[in-house]
Amino acid sequence: MGKYVALLRGINVSGQKKILMADLRGYFEELGFDGVGSYIQSGNVVFESKIKSVSVLEKKIGSLILEKYGFDVPVVVRTGAEMLGVAGGCPFGDVDLKKEGSRVMVTFLDREVGGDVVEELMVFVKEPERLEVVGKHVYLYCPGGYGKTKLTHVFLEKKLGVAGTTRNWNGVLKLTEMLLG
Repeated sequence: MGKYVALLRGINVSGQKKILMADLRGYFEELGFDGVGSYIQSGNVVFESKIKSVSVLEKKIGSLILEKYGFDVPVVVRTGAEMLGVAGGCPFGDVDLKKEGSRVMVTFLDREVGGDVVEELMVFVKEPERLEVVGKHVYLYCPGGYGKTKLTHVFLEKKLGVAGTTRNWNGVLKLTEMLLG
């Protein structure tokens, strides 16, 4: 049985696409997942499954939400090992992550990007902001706050040609802690 994190994009934001976490946990259990837990109201679910294919898990969860709620929600699933790698792989070693955890963001992409598309993106990164693309993850440090950066997940999706969802560093650490618990 593998451990996973499902990250749902765009639910419970400004009264849109409302899903109660208690209901969502119940639906995950209906899908046959074990050890289901959620973190805050923005669609973060930790669970265990015998299914080893992340893409199958993403499709099952997305289909369930469409069936139960009638709207489409992008779902990104990461294995426990991938989340541990994200939590241990922040490229901003000089940033005090305890103090700046709400200003360091990770965008979880639906696939890896690289090469020219990443080089083209870097033109938009303006000091003091910093951005690093590592596999299927974009690390962003925005000392002015995420609400003031143009490097939002929507911007990243357009520039990189992918789908994704963003969590702050504090959330990444909490989800990793839940996986280990």
